[in-house]
Amino acid sequence: MGNIFTVGLFRQMLRSATPVALAALGGLMTEHAGIMNIGMDGMILLGAFTAVAVSIVTGSAFAGTLAAILVGILVGLFFALFVVKFKSDEFIIGTALNIFAGGLTTFLLWAIFGVRGTIRTQAGLPTVNLGIIGKIPFLGEILSGNSLFVYLTVGLVILMWALVYRTPLGFWIRASGEHPATLRTAGISPERMKWLSSTLCGAFCGLAGAQLALGNVTMFSEGMSNSRGYVAFACVIFGGANPVKAYLAALMFGFFDALGYRLQEYNISANLTSMIPYVITVCMMVYVVVRGSRKKAKV
Repeated sequence: MGNIFTVGLFRQMLRSATPVALAALGGLMTEHAGIMNIGMDGMILLGAFTAVAVSIVTGSAFAGTLAAILVGILVGLFFALFVVKFKSDEFIIGTALNIFAGGLTTFLLWAIFGVRGTIRTQAGLPTVNLGIIGKIPFLGEILSGNSLFVYLTVGLVILMWALVYRTPLGFWIRASGEHPATLRTAGISPERMKWLSSTLCGAFCGLAGAQLALGNVTMFSEGMSNSRGYVAFACVIFGGANPVKAYLAALMFGFFDALGYRLQEYNISANLTSMIPYVITVCMMVYVVVRGSRKKAKV
């Protein structure tokens, strides 16, 4: 067991959890606004492609990250246009967005770079050395030397918790999903809050894509989001749209994802170990359904 639960395992846990956690922070905003956004996987994929493509052109990872966020915002506005403005079914729009993103990134990969499968960039997000904290045995080795966004995500979790539960804007966003008529009576447009939530979701998913492509690795490959958007949505539901709980759920996904990679070193089939985090995600959703059923039964 000591050969499995190593510093490398927990560092990989943080790397795997961060893109999921960032997307979950965006997903919980639309969840509070009463929108079921399953299109996050496509948003992450578009963000990852944009981050790598722009970083190749400019040579700057930060330019790629900024472009990924801007693309995420545009996609979030596109999603809100159909869901909020035209009252389309969010499940259908989200599914269409995921399919569209997969096809578009594959097409652009060939049309712009003339390759299929994978492109690489020399630009990557910087790592952060925590100084004296990094000298703490075991724990310091895990916490120090990670991508900048690993630490930024922790700050964003705290910030989003404060926004959702301690500010008037957070109250309005939650009211737009729970009591839109009451919010409208107070003179605030629920539709505007839904537009804002969808935009924030797109921005966070773009950031998640940038971390996935430039923080975890320095490349883009077709379909590299690998259902992380769905996992992020599961984390939102499992955590009750609470930023802290959603982050902890993302860490749990990251742990089992890292565990799967580690088990491959012991000649266990990669096809089997890669299933582990997704099986855990399904178990999370089953738990939510059972818990909800029991609460209704008590009522």
